[in-house]
Amino acid sequence: MVENAVSAELNSLRRSIDNIDAALIHMLAERFKATQQVGTLKAEHGLPPADPERERRQIARLRGLAEEAHLDPAFAEKWFNFVVAEVIHHHEQIANGQR
Repeated sequence: MVENAVSAELNSLRRSIDNIDAALIHMLAERFKATQQVGTLKAEHGLPPADPERERRQIARLRGLAEEAHLDPAFAEKWFNFVVAEVIHHHEQIANGQR
């Protein structure tokens, strides 16, 4: 009996996690659509693919948001750095006419 209750609760929690994962993927897709537009605009105007000052401000902002949400700020920064590296790669491709 207890095993069935635990299994049901586990399945319910996993369904919630799956829904959150789906939402994250859709949000990332929207984010990358916006950053593609930024990359195109930068390429059209000869701006560099990276903006270290903006990245610095964003890291500080996201670390603060993470703290408020009780999420490890170091994890939030790692996530952001991972995403930004991909964004910069896309911007470089756009600037080189590869996208």
